[in-house]
Amino acid sequence: MDIQDIKNRFGIIGNSPLLNRAIDIARQVAPTDISVLITGESGSGKEVFSHIIHQLSSRKHGPFIAVNCGAIPEGTIDSELFGHEKGSFTGAHEARKGYFEVVNGGTIFLDEVAELPLGTQARLLRVLETGEYLRVGSSKVQKTDVRVVAATNVDVYDAVQNGKFREDLYYRLNTVPLKIPPLRERKEDIYLLFRKFIADFSAKYRSPSVQLDAEAQQLLMNYSWPGNVRQLKNVAEQVAVLEQERMLTAQRLLTYIPQEQGSNLPMRIKQDNKEDFSERDILYKVLFDMKRDMVELKKLVAEIIREGGNPAVLRDNPQLLNQLYHDAEFPSAPANAAPLVLHHPDNDVKHDYNFIPHTEEIEESLSLVEKESDLIKKALKKHKGKRKLAAQELGISERTLYRKIKELNLN
Repeated sequence: MDIQDIKNRFGIIGNSPLLNRAIDIARQVAPTDISVLITGESGSGKEVFSHIIHQLSSRKHGPFIAVNCGAIPEGTIDSELFGHEKGSFTGAHEARKGYFEVVNGGTIFLDEVAELPLGTQARLLRVLETGEYLRVGSSKVQKTDVRVVAATNVDVYDAVQNGKFREDLYYRLNTVPLKIPPLRERKEDIYLLFRKFIADFSAKYRSPSVQLDAEAQQLLMNYSWPGNVRQLKNVAEQVAVLEQERMLTAQRLLTYIPQEQGSNLPMRIKQDNKEDFSERDILYKVLFDMKRDMVELKKLVAEIIREGGNPAVLRDNPQLLNQLYHDAEFPSAPANAAPLVLHHPDNDVKHDYNFIPHTEEIEESLSLVEKESDLIKKALKKHKGKRKLAAQELGISERTLYRKIKELNLN
């Protein structure tokens, strides 16, 4: 079967050399049993290529299943993939087969494979190398004959360098790399795809067929399409449903295309200082700093009360008092304002404390990892170890909390 036959069979539209190269690789690797790692941006059509590999292989009559690894909670992913025994965990009222057992003799497509927890990655590596696995809660070794086709829209090698993906699993999956080109790299295919989508949706919704003038075609091809084929299809559907004019101009087409401000999809922002702070991390830092200041202030006030307003207490805490004084809001005070003057209740003698400018400060740890670990511990303690309630208290998903507990060794 040549490349054009594959396009016709699987409904692939385009003549880009990059697209043809990807189809050719899929065609050549399909008859073998080696693992394939499909990489490409979200919406570029990675799952279509997994079907090509399965249907052109000797396993085409066997089962095929697509699993979105990013959509399964971390606490249940092992059970979903490898099955579990009755009573192996809370809620396991009966034994259950996993996907690797159900798809024996066929192909399993693991989408978003980079989202797998490290423990599950180790189990997957064993399946790839020996075909063996263990059900959750069982010590009996199971055998399976499954071909694995994996896909991801992130840089897996970068994840390996950051310790989020096993290096041995990466090389085991990446036996044959298959890269799907983004839509912006196959500009010659954009208008062809748009015409096909318009024709399909016009027939579906019984609306007049819409055509693009020359400027609108140029606009269509020059747009970066961060959502790739999926985004183009959505725009075509909107046009087919909402547009009244049969000839669409560039000005009118602009109302259906988001303004070009980079990708609208989630991505990591690389900063010059090589640090990656999320809004939640910054918020945690601010809250911990506020808590620290409040604790210090309470200690100072309690000490003053206990000592009956003795000025010696203030002399013994120059660093803290100086910080509290200068952190207070005095919008009208000049930069060279006089130092703080205190009045003792027993006499009217003024004590002028000029704080030593070179007082050695004990630096507090500002590690976000330590702050995050402390906050998670407090949330778990507050809710008596109930992770679901702790996750709600922290404002994160239960799956994220499971991952953080494992990363920070809080078990």
